[in-house]
Amino acid sequence: MTAADEMEASDEGAYDVLGIGLGPFNLGLAALLSDTDCDALFLEQKPEFEWHGGMLIEDATLEVPFMADLVTLADPTSDYSYLNYLRRHNRLYEFYFYETFQVPRREYDDYCRWVAENLGNTRFSRRVTNVRYDESAREFRATARNPENGKTGETSEPVEYRAKDIVLGVGSVPFVPESLRGHPEEDVFHSASYLNRRERCLDANSITVVGSGQSAAEIFLDLLRQQPEADFRLDWFTRSDGFFPMEYSKLGLQHFTPEYTQYFHGLSQETKDDLLPEQGLLYKGIDENTSEEIYDLLYERSVGGDDPNVGMLATTEVEDISQVGDGYRLICKQWQVGERFAHGSEVVILGTGYHRPTPSFLAGIEGRIDRDAKGRLRVESDFEIGFDAPGRIFVQNAGMHAHGVGTPDLGLGCYRNARIIESLVGDEVYPVDSDTVFQDFSVERFVSKSPNSERLHGKRTPLQED
Repeated sequence: MTAADEMEASDEGAYDVLGIGLGPFNLGLAALLSDTDCDALFLEQKPEFEWHGGMLIEDATLEVPFMADLVTLADPTSDYSYLNYLRRHNRLYEFYFYETFQVPRREYDDYCRWVAENLGNTRFSRRVTNVRYDESAREFRATARNPENGKTGETSEPVEYRAKDIVLGVGSVPFVPESLRGHPEEDVFHSASYLNRRERCLDANSITVVGSGQSAAEIFLDLLRQQPEADFRLDWFTRSDGFFPMEYSKLGLQHFTPEYTQYFHGLSQETKDDLLPEQGLLYKGIDENTSEEIYDLLYERSVGGDDPNVGMLATTEVEDISQVGDGYRLICKQWQVGERFAHGSEVVILGTGYHRPTPSFLAGIEGRIDRDAKGRLRVESDFEIGFDAPGRIFVQNAGMHAHGVGTPDLGLGCYRNARIIESLVGDEVYPVDSDTVFQDFSVERFVSKSPNSERLHGKRTPLQED
């Protein structure tokens, strides 16, 4: 047995809860649980914490205020807050004079790494390969290996972890439509790999960005900044109606609150499914500052009739990509008028989003997990999914269809973790916020606070009278 395997074996044992995956949400849960009597362990297959490493572009910031860190909205006194991170790194006064709520994305990643390194309940280089449920012991059994051993040719001994409950936080993975796959990754790649391919971009004669979200916009802006020196053609396509800004008004942001999350969960599934497509700009658009900087750069470079050598076209879907010589031919369709055209590019960057496939390690218990008619997890108000056994499975960022647009938002991570912890330990350890907005979403709540309103409870309204 290697030293790495011996280290893994030392963690083998029984826990109250086992977390699988260590993104910000499960990392926040690990931090909050570290101050409780709950015996928890969190496993991550990567050798160290990494948060969207391919998109840690210089000057890019979080889209949420710094208070949306791992712990503050649940426990502002926690040792694992962003402000304490600044204090420990002697950057508190620097941040004070920085005078902005949105912090650099690279620093948020560094903050999360600091938390992960200081917690005692996180383990990296642990790839979970199988989860099963032991009926006699009434516990989950998860098998994990060190993925790094396989790279060196060593044999990785499996390690078994036992736990009463599980929290899944494996995150989403980059999605590329099937029609756009199969090309050399140095030339045609997902936006998640941008920084790893940036030097290739700067050597290209032409670059095309596909997508309308924040990631595509940040990449387009970064390339636009480099364009004068690198001298490439830069194009941007999106199938959306336009390059629209994300909703960021203070009243609009109230959809990212515990209050709205609770309201949305209480709606019928049919109503939820109808509502979500209408709320795209609450989470899919472009940050206003990013949009403004793009426009300002284009304006400045067009002074005196100069050509910025840039193209932007909305309502356009890239249907196919084929290799032609040293470049690629994109077949595009402007769907509003139904017109197709061909477009050439040496490099293609696909900001085509992410998806959440069912982890293969759940295959052994998949038949016992409750799903709806569309194959989606049935997620309860406390983020537990239906499971045909006494053991409980909770999910992080895996139920937008159940809890609404705020599901992936960092600002709701503490709320979700407070709910999960309350269910795990059977007591309210951290406050579970409920009265969080100035507006109301449900009639019941509005009427309960309004002296001029009453619920009709089936009474006929004047418009219904004969």
